Amino acid sequence: MSVLTVAAFLPLAIWLYLLLGRGMFWLARERDDSEQIEPLQWPSVTAVVPARNEADVIARSLDSLLAQDYPGTFRIVLVDDQSDDGTGNMARALDMSGKLSVISGSTRPVGWTGKLWAMSLGVSRAGTKASDYFWFADADIAHAPDTLRSLVARAAAQKLVLTSLMAKLSCVTPAEHFFIPAFVYFFQMLYPFAWVNNPKNRLAAAAGGCMLVNRAALESAGGLAAIRNALIDDCALGKLMKGQGAIWLGLTERSVSIRPYANMTAIRRMVARSAYAQLQYSPPLLAGTLACLLTIFVAPLLLAVLAHGVARIVGIAAWGIMAASFIPMLRFYNRSTIWSFALPAIGLLYAVFTLDSAVQHWHGRGGMWKGRPQAMVR
Repeated sequence: MSVLTVAAFLPLAIWLYLLLGRGMFWLARERDDSEQIEPLQWPSVTAVVPARNEADVIARSLDSLLAQDYPGTFRIVLVDDQSDDGTGNMARALDMSGKLSVISGSTRPVGWTGKLWAMSLGVSRAGTKASDYFWFADADIAHAPDTLRSLVARAAAQKLVLTSLMAKLSCVTPAEHFFIPAFVYFFQMLYPFAWVNNPKNRLAAAAGGCMLVNRAALESAGGLAAIRNALIDDCALGKLMKGQGAIWLGLTERSVSIRPYANMTAIRRMVARSAYAQLQYSPPLLAGTLACLLTIFVAPLLLAVLAHGVARIVGIAAWGIMAASFIPMLRFYNRSTIWSFALPAIGLLYAVFTLDSAVQHWHGRGGMWKGRPQAMVR
């Protein structure tokens, strides 16, 4: 048996593990479509919305929050994070019910990332004891009217300290068709939702667009200050809160992103903003990650096309498993299953985006968000 044939079994073994041994992430079963028992008494909730230069989406996002069919006390604090496009004034014009407060953000202190500082200002405005829960909601997400009701019902029934929904991302443009289902698929591969939702498993994560957090548990964990320098704020918050109790993360169609990605460049920027931070700004981890991406996604295709004999058969098997595992996510996004065979090319491009994230960091532009580099210098 040749060296190539022996090496060909490595990606196949990895895909068998991913298929059977990683929380069955690829089935995308963790969703918020089940009915929850509603509490007898609805707790108070304050939505905290950090917003920086969101004039193109803020009206639709805030309208969806103001339209929440929630039986308990509910109010909204929007933090205008030094926008220069009129975001704050547009938000103030929408408040007809008295539920919405708009405050102006201040310059972030050293050691804080911009989004977390804005969130902390919203928490401070809400008041330490004013709410039972904080609903951290991104300014580019629109929510169905029953979203908060469903979140609170689940949190109360399951005694959760954090309940998070992975908002359904825009998947309209050709670039989105190619990249977006894979983005969520890769996230679930890194953070299998079944493991995140298992109190006995240490893995923790959250999705920043929609996070309902128990106020008392957050205070007990040290508040947002405990993760103030985290670039990947949602997963940092998930880890922080899992130290306080059970958390839950699932897919949803109730909350949808209204931020379009018109082309590959826009998606590259979105990925590059945090990919190197995910690798702890470590060159060895970067090299290892790139090698893994090439082995897992590209090698099966090369073996299937260029190899011969047993090596080709093994490559075809690995590519087939890879494609099959992608189908549930494609169906969630209403895309043709034919896209599953493009996963090697998609994985290669995400490897390029990851390398670009490191290059941006090395040039002092790491974590670029709305014109501000936020990555910590290491």
